[in-house]
Amino acid sequence: MIVVTTNEIPGYRIQAVLGEVMGLTVRSTNIGASFTAGLRAIGGGELPEFTKIMYESRREVMHRMVGEAQERGANAIVAMRFDTDSIGQFSEVCAYGTAVIVEPIGAGEPGATGQSAQVVADAH
Repeated sequence: MIVVTTNEIPGYRIQAVLGEVMGLTVRSTNIGASFTAGLRAIGGGELPEFTKIMYESRREVMHRMVGEAQERGANAIVAMRFDTDSIGQFSEVCAYGTAVIVEPIGAGEPGATGQSAQVVADAH
């Protein structure tokens, strides 16, 4: 699955737009991590306990978004974005984009890239 933050994928033609897809999670920290992070916050700097939670959350929402796109028959997602918010002690992370079906452009065709030409060549 190709996932990009751009509206187009160089070397590929969008054949069909299948609509918006998203992945969402709401997480809380455990008391131990919150306590440790609170102590670290006094001195300033990164809070590794929360960084880990955010990385895990982003990975999870990407997985859910890609799964939803695959269920719709997409092979790519364009205009992907992350959105985050907090609700009290909970953090919400959302990934969203537009599920599409793309086709690589072969060598010699306008808009082809080395990568897309190789994908077409490998398919034949």
